Amino acid sequence: MTCSRCGQDILRNPLQNRGSAFTEEERDQMGIRGLLPSRVETLEEQARRSVAFMRTFPLPIQRYFYLDALHNTNETLFFKVVCDNIEEVMPIIYTPTVGEACQKFSHNFLQARGLFISIKDKGQILKILDNVKQDDVEVIVVTDGQRILGLGDQGVNGMGIPVGKLALYTACAGVAPEKTLPVMIDVGTNNPAYLADPLYMGLRQERVAGACYDELIDEFMMAARKRWPNVLIQFEDFGNANAFRLLGRWKDKSLCFNDDIQGTACVALTGFYSALRVTGGKLADQRVLFLGAGEAATGIANLIAEAIADEEGISIEEARTRCFLFDSKGLVVAQRTGLSAHKRQFAHDAQPAESFLQAIQQLRPTAIVGVAAQQNAFNSMVIGEMSAINERPIVFALSNPTSKAECTAEMAYQFSDGRALFASGSPFDTVNYNGQTFVPRQGNNSYVFPALGRAATFVKAKTMPTGMFLAAARKLAELVSEDDLKRGSLYPSLNDIRPISEAIAVAVAEYAFEKGLAGIEKPQDLHAAIKASMYTPAY
Repeated sequence: MTCSRCGQDILRNPLQNRGSAFTEEERDQMGIRGLLPSRVETLEEQARRSVAFMRTFPLPIQRYFYLDALHNTNETLFFKVVCDNIEEVMPIIYTPTVGEACQKFSHNFLQARGLFISIKDKGQILKILDNVKQDDVEVIVVTDGQRILGLGDQGVNGMGIPVGKLALYTACAGVAPEKTLPVMIDVGTNNPAYLADPLYMGLRQERVAGACYDELIDEFMMAARKRWPNVLIQFEDFGNANAFRLLGRWKDKSLCFNDDIQGTACVALTGFYSALRVTGGKLADQRVLFLGAGEAATGIANLIAEAIADEEGISIEEARTRCFLFDSKGLVVAQRTGLSAHKRQFAHDAQPAESFLQAIQQLRPTAIVGVAAQQNAFNSMVIGEMSAINERPIVFALSNPTSKAECTAEMAYQFSDGRALFASGSPFDTVNYNGQTFVPRQGNNSYVFPALGRAATFVKAKTMPTGMFLAAARKLAELVSEDDLKRGSLYPSLNDIRPISEAIAVAVAEYAFEKGLAGIEKPQDLHAAIKASMYTPAY
């Protein structure tokens, strides 16, 4: 006896639906014969059709919405398309296109994905988590939408970020899609455009802050750990004040990390290790000036300092003297008052500087890192000055989306006469300059955060200390080939992200076992065990 209603339910379930790939026997068993075209296809045939159709859309945002629809229809097919076309698809499902998708989230809302918790749900979160019919969630990405990319407060519209991040956990490091959960904490928004928008899908009220906010987050963290004891929680795109406080509150008592602070730092540190293979010298010899003093800047600066302290056997305070911050008020120096705690760590004895160019002239840095979302801030004068000071200036324009980048790849090479060692937060095309072809690569967090998550959940770690991020950065840098460096690439090709993620996950897991952080016994063949645990899209 068949159940056509059950069959229709399967066709509507993206985790179970195979569409035209259901066999003749399955169509009879499930009562869906006649509900699909008669041809039975393979997953590969479906993927070819999907990719061809995706490419008919001229705009990236149109491709995003097509892929989102596919994601909500047939997850196996969606991940087959993503995994087999990762370098083409990643800029669509994540940065830079996801930023535009977030801005249009409410006006294009068709189907909910993930979990939405509002301030009105305070006191009921554990009950709400029981509505999630996933008994083995391994990774949660949670945001409150306050600081989405370089776009600012997007409120509930920021849900596109957790969804995109978790798609990369699956595509890059094989975390099974049914073991991931995107979460939006809706406490309102201070974005006047959304407050006035009758189609906005979130709470149309100003953001809740203070003790009430903290109690909501605490309740969520404790409820999530009770529902899924081994879950990894990734904080994503929280505002600076909340991001640092929440990470400090939870990092030593729960398996969690902040990708904007620690993931960005990890991939940026890799870029420095790669650049030093070209310039020579040690990390401790560098003098790094940051445009920006928020989560990304202080996260990168702290991880650089941790790496220097580890490699040189010096104190973290001494190691921090290699890094300087420049914020909206100028160079962060010791005599400044009213500095937040994360800035005070990098407030050194130095002369004040009102302009970034002046700061370069005074400090003579070997590297500049843009994380302030100020488009074209690294202009001809800035890069020219860096090139006058350094034979091979290190120029990292890490802000995203592309419209917020401090400079383009073409600007970096042109203004440095082809000498810049460049990395970016958004993708840029190949650049031809003075007969040389440069292949700039994006310092994309996807190189590291999926692998870090795969390792941490595989070994059942209780926390994620700094050493895990250092292990990931050092392993990723090892995977950059000499040919990559000759082309100006400080990162390996994203087309190789699966083996890259495997290698990083093994290195991080090794660290966890070595330091006694793992909750399982070490497998005899760790690499084989991690590889076997990784999801691959197949029917």
